[in-house]
Amino acid sequence: MKPLPRVYYWLPTLFWMVVIFGFSSRPPLHVSPVAWQDFLIKKCAHVTEYFILGCLLYFSLHRTTNLTKKSIIILLIAIGLIYASSDEFHQTFVSGRDGRVRDILIDSMGIFGSATILTFFSFNFG
Repeated sequence: MKPLPRVYYWLPTLFWMVVIFGFSSRPPLHVSPVAWQDFLIKKCAHVTEYFILGCLLYFSLHRTTNLTKKSIIILLIAIGLIYASSDEFHQTFVSGRDGRVRDILIDSMGIFGSATILTFFSFNFG
């Protein structure tokens, strides 16, 4: 079977980045009438979406580069943090939203979580 062109390995990652951008482009929603629950649910969503992004970045980089695992992990952290920062900047232009360093730190928990798991476990992507 003929291998896929490299761009195809980036499509899931790019799609997920568009999903994150889409969520950030919407006015804020309240998921709970209780303030601390609303905060906790939203921040858990931040961690989860960036954890997924980290995993997708690893997959894309693994399939399209000849980098070592350590280099891929470093690069996925860098790309993830840059994307989180750009997303918070983007939110400064969305009505009812603002960009916060706190949210970049929360997003980074997802990025570092995926990097940690991917560092200590091996996955065969075919």
